[in-house]
Order: sequence, then structure tokens, then C-alpha cells
Amino acid sequence: MFIVYLLAAICYATISIHLYWALVRKKSIAKTFTLSLLSIGAMAHASILYPHIVTSYGLNFNLFNTVSLISLFFIIFYGLFCLYRPILSLGVLAAPTALIGVSVGYFGIAPYHPLVGISRGLEAHILLSFAAYCVLLMAAVQAVIMRFQIRELKRKTAHRFWVNKLPPLQSMEGLLFDMILVGFVLLSLALGLGFVYVKDIIGQHIAHKMVFSIISWLIFGGMIIGHWRAGWRGRRAADLTIFAFVLLALGFVGSKFVLEFLL
Repeated sequence: MFIVYLLAAICYATISIHLYWALVRKKSIAKTFTLSLLSIGAMAHASILYPHIVTSYGLNFNLFNTVSLISLFFIIFYGLFCLYRPILSLGVLAAPTALIGVSVGYFGIAPYHPLVGISRGLEAHILLSFAAYCVLLMAAVQAVIMRFQIRELKRKTAHRFWVNKLPPLQSMEGLLFDMILVGFVLLSLALGLGFVYVKDIIGQHIAHKMVFSIISWLIFGGMIIGHWRAGWRGRRAADLTIFAFVLLALGFVGSKFVLEFLL
């Protein structure tokens, strides 16, 4: 299994180095090469993670498996967005994130608490939650990059790395709201299934998770309406995206840390 992990790590590291080199040296990015390595790395990543999550006693979503799964979805969604958006250069952040995630999942050790006897609806809720978290994580990363671009444009710096190396700010804003819309829909479905299939929110110590998720959902929904009705964009959109995602992360990852390591 270490050989498979090494294959995934090499693929992600190679993509990271290639993209960084292309951006710094002002060279064209090899799209076929990048997406091919990404596919190999993602398949190796999935083959490592699958037996850690799908066990003979039930699904095991410990903290380290969760981080690894999120990073896997992250790199997959990045690849899918690359098929119709000119965002290959954003892989300079996506690939290292996947490398960290697969490493955390492979080497991390957490208490073994498999989920047994859960319904199909609850399984769908869990998977949709992960998918929503990953897309909104990408939106948060996109928002951070936009903040860098906006700062360079306002300060009129001589060396504009984020402005010169990445797509124009208008394109980045369009992609940001694409991600927010997809993430909002997935999060809406996940929350709806959660209310239907999670029977004892208080007893399972996930009330705070639901509260943070609902607040985040309201902010993302408000952003979509604000963008549509009032043309919200730029710094306001970036700041609200980052703030909403931090709340979601506190509920999503923070609750697992509390349950597995503090309680």
C-alpha cells in the first residue's frame, strides 16, 4: 500500500512543481500532462482511502480519513472544472492540498469508530455533505486568491504575480459564484436529508455542527441573492465566502476533533 501512496504523492508533487515552474517562468501549462497525472494520482488516492473508510464493521469517517476524502473530492472537482474553465493554474494550490490530504489520511491514526447500521438516506447525507464541503472549500480558496488579486490591483505593485499569472478578476469572480451555487445546492440537499434522517441531534453531539452549517448556508444563500439582485462582487464577495466557509469548517471538522480527541 505504501507504493500506491508513493504513486499518488509523486503525481501530486509533480503537478505542483510543473504548475509552479510554468507560472514563474511564464511557460504554457501542459494540460494533457497535468490532467493525466491528476487522474492517476486521484485513482491511487482513492484506492488507498477506500479500505480505510469502507471497513467490514461499517463506514469509518475518523478525522484523518475525513481530511483525506475532502482533499480527494477537492482534486476531482478541480479536474472537472478544468474541463470547461481556464483554471489549470489554480492547481498550484489544489495539487499541494491533495498531497497533504493523502499524506494525512495515510499516516494519521485516530480512534476506530465505524458507523454501523445507518440508512441509505443517512449515507447520502454524509456523501452530499462531503461534496458540498469540498466545492465550498474550493470557493474559499478562490476567494483568497481573489483577495490577493484585488490587493495587487489597488496597490499597483510592480510585480503582480496573482494578476499576471492567473485568469482575469472578472473570470475568477464568475468561477467563484459557479462554485458557490453548486456548493449551496449540495449543502441544501445535505441539510434537508440531515433533518429527515438524523434522529437524535443532541444525543449525537452534532447540534453545534448543524447550527454552524445552517448559518453558513444562510450566508451563501444571501450571497447568491445579493449577487443576482445587487451585483455583489469583488472584495465583499471574497470576504463573505471566506467567513461563511470558516463557519462551515468549524461545524464540519471542528466537531469531529472535539468528539474524537476532547470528549
